Amino acid sequence: MSNSIEDVTQQAKVFFVIGSNTTEQHPVIGMKIRQAVKQRDAILIVADPRQIPLVDFATLHLQHKPGTDTALLNGLMHIILKNGWEDKAFIEERTEGFEEFKAVIEQYPPELVSEITGVPEELLYEAAQIMGTNKPMAAIWAMGITQHIKGVYNVFALANLQMLLGNIGIPGGGVNPLRGQNNVQGACDMGGLPNVYPAYQPVTSEEAAKKFAEAWGAPMSTKIGMTVTEMIPAAKEGKIKALYILAEDPIMSDADTNHVRQCLETCEFVVLQEIFYTETAPYADVLLPGVSFAEKSGTFTNTERRIQLVRQALQPLGESRPDWQILTEVANRILAIQSSGRKIDLQAPYARWDYHQPREIMDEINALAPSYAGVKYERLERGETFQWPVKDEAHPGTPILHVGKFARGLGKFNAVEYIPAAELPDEDYPLILSTGRVLYHWHGGELSRRSQGLLEIYPKPLIEIHPEDAERLGLNGQQRVRVTSRRGSIEAEAWITERVLPGMVYANFHFPEASANVLTHAALDPISKIPEFKVCAVKVEAVE
Repeated sequence: MSNSIEDVTQQAKVFFVIGSNTTEQHPVIGMKIRQAVKQRDAILIVADPRQIPLVDFATLHLQHKPGTDTALLNGLMHIILKNGWEDKAFIEERTEGFEEFKAVIEQYPPELVSEITGVPEELLYEAAQIMGTNKPMAAIWAMGITQHIKGVYNVFALANLQMLLGNIGIPGGGVNPLRGQNNVQGACDMGGLPNVYPAYQPVTSEEAAKKFAEAWGAPMSTKIGMTVTEMIPAAKEGKIKALYILAEDPIMSDADTNHVRQCLETCEFVVLQEIFYTETAPYADVLLPGVSFAEKSGTFTNTERRIQLVRQALQPLGESRPDWQILTEVANRILAIQSSGRKIDLQAPYARWDYHQPREIMDEINALAPSYAGVKYERLERGETFQWPVKDEAHPGTPILHVGKFARGLGKFNAVEYIPAAELPDEDYPLILSTGRVLYHWHGGELSRRSQGLLEIYPKPLIEIHPEDAERLGLNGQQRVRVTSRRGSIEAEAWITERVLPGMVYANFHFPEASANVLTHAALDPISKIPEFKVCAVKVEAVE
């Protein structure tokens, strides 16, 4: 998030929430948005193909067809520009690429956008007027707009919208993606991506490669690596011989489950480091027992870039250990027996894996990751929390990014076109499937399905289907349906509801007996390599 949760929820005059089922997936932030609407009359616009619970608090619900986000955003900006509601001073002083962007936006008049998205023209005008005449507006999104073959384009379009309106670098504004798990932001910050070192220093940079080579005592490649969505298929092709999977359950969370199974079965060697025996565990050659958050110390960096100290509350069970301890021992054994001929300079500052406590790892982070330079354990233990960048030990952190100036200098308008989904309905598969989570379960369900209380509330998978489709398919009150895509089939109970649009069904991937990812399409965004979880073609049949 470019702004803090407190700032957005207390300062925004308008909330534009797109592709985020906020009250179910980020309940605390969702509650604060509801409070802002009820207590200080903030305006809420929700863009979502489903009637999510947040719609009950919204001034407008733009119920667009799945996969049409870019067209919707371009259409709103067309109206804003046509009516002169853009922030001309901000555009002139702080951005570049505006004319090229404007030329594309002119191609998205309301009548065309309404045809593509299914949103009535009058709602497009009303939303654009609210956005253009009320400031500040906070843009909030999640994986509902990123899990598409044009997910990066969707994010570009949202950044375009906020620059167009001058809502960047100000209280109550910003571009605010809600991260899905408690430390996914921290994992990215620490280089858990194939194209960056810690603190987003590009692996393609010779300067960055030299810096880390000197620190770690080994040559660094300047070649961008693979994402998980590329590595697992590469294992089936024999291009990758071994996979080390840490705290991930690809059988449940990756697209096209049957293909993932084939890939893991083919891979020569699989290591799984986990806290439970997951659906992926049967494919592992070695299981390494990690521990939960309550059994280890360290830090989490949350969705608003806030770095928080985590203190161990419980002793690990059996032979389980914190992940950093397991990785340290594995690395030291590799160092002891390596025979590849690749030399490691053990005299380099951070070449030795001799960590004894998390604060020693943080010392290394302070030295090599500029945005974490001032995140000292002593400060955290005093009760301080801060949002990166924290430039030095005296720096208070950065609640709002891009104040006065963008990190790159001028903000760049990216002219992005609408691209249809990779797989659209046809005669054989006439419905659109979209997927996601529900309030009572989380991701692959390995934690939440072990909670008796949660299972009592939401004990089984459900398929949401519109009453018109249920009638047309002749369900006649039957509760069980079979949903089939080109990749597989699942059976589950139908929930006939107007939460979804006609022609659309919605399923979750929390239950292995009927996971939506058996059906999903593994078509990837060419930039981010994220699968198109949110759109694929299916057919639905009643099960006798």
